[in-house]
Amino acid sequence: MSRLLGDSRRARAFRHNISGYDKQLNFAVGALLLIGTLLVWAATRQWFASQGLDPEYYVKRHVLNILIGLLLAYGTTLVDYRLLRAYTPFVWGIGVLGLVAVLIPGIGSTINGARSWISFPGGFTLQPAELAKISVIIGMAMLLAEARDKDSAPSNLDVVKALAVALVPMLLIILEPDLGEALIISAAVIAIIGVSGAPSRWVIGLLLLGMLTGVVAVKAGVIHEYQVKRLQSFVDPSADPQQSGYQLRQSRITIGSGGIIGRGLFNGPQTNGRFVPEQQTDFIFTVAGEELGFLGSGFILLLFGLFFIRAFAIAGRTTDVFGRLVCIGVIAWFAFQAFENIGMTMGLMPMTGVPLPFMSYGGSSMFANLIGLGLLQSVHLRSR
Repeated sequence: MSRLLGDSRRARAFRHNISGYDKQLNFAVGALLLIGTLLVWAATRQWFASQGLDPEYYVKRHVLNILIGLLLAYGTTLVDYRLLRAYTPFVWGIGVLGLVAVLIPGIGSTINGARSWISFPGGFTLQPAELAKISVIIGMAMLLAEARDKDSAPSNLDVVKALAVALVPMLLIILEPDLGEALIISAAVIAIIGVSGAPSRWVIGLLLLGMLTGVVAVKAGVIHEYQVKRLQSFVDPSADPQQSGYQLRQSRITIGSGGIIGRGLFNGPQTNGRFVPEQQTDFIFTVAGEELGFLGSGFILLLFGLFFIRAFAIAGRTTDVFGRLVCIGVIAWFAFQAFENIGMTMGLMPMTGVPLPFMSYGGSSMFANLIGLGLLQSVHLRSR
């Protein structure tokens, strides 16, 4: 009898958790995952079939990544986010250890010019920088929330401590080098500090420092040659006609060829011809532009808009400062990454090699994205 009662309680708790989720947030993410799966399939099936390979190779792995990510998201919602404050040093330490590991010869692997990956048997790879974003957000939120819990704004010392938490992972990411991930973390850092109640001069100073650092890095030759070419192609696509300039031109052509309603799923000539490199990962939005057209691409943007509206609602509803700062960090992360990814496919932003959240192929990115969703839902459940 006691066992039956225990099972009944667990079943009721499970139903309560499911019914307590922000359904509109889940709808937005679910729709993006579904559309992204179709676009990954469309971007890879024709070429793989023409080479005598499994045309479902990428889509099978993509679905597996989503299933694992959903389990991670669900597990995150079961954890009271307020308990993370006690375990933040361990979470941050694991993130830093992962970033150190990729720089060790024999452990880290170089892909597309960046030593950002750890390879595992079976062809699976892990990018620690993706998961490090979460540890930075949680670490900064913990330090800055402690001052607010005492009914006082964060002091200059509090801000310096929070910046130190972010600086160590960012320096390790820059050494890889992976400027795209470093920029995403920078956006989250500035957003968290801006909302924490810290003096506004910190936000202004960080923005100016970021621009100055970028200029000095280019002039001093710290940035690698292929990264400089990407920046040059952003200003003049003919500057690197064989690589980044070619990719940008083909990306624009592919998106523009879709017109209003698109060529139809699996029917894009540019996509089937593999004219855009890395189309299933960083340039997945070009598949949407060609095959789904302006209307389909616009629907994707509306889904992202719904995601951010619900995320802001969760951040505004919670009375816990730590939870609010975590939400703001996650929002800034997704907002900047989505804007950067879509912008670079249209030539509005420099190419940095960041995936489109919830849609691009990539296990590490998908796992981190869905853990971010789990953090938002965890805050939402405890705010109710």
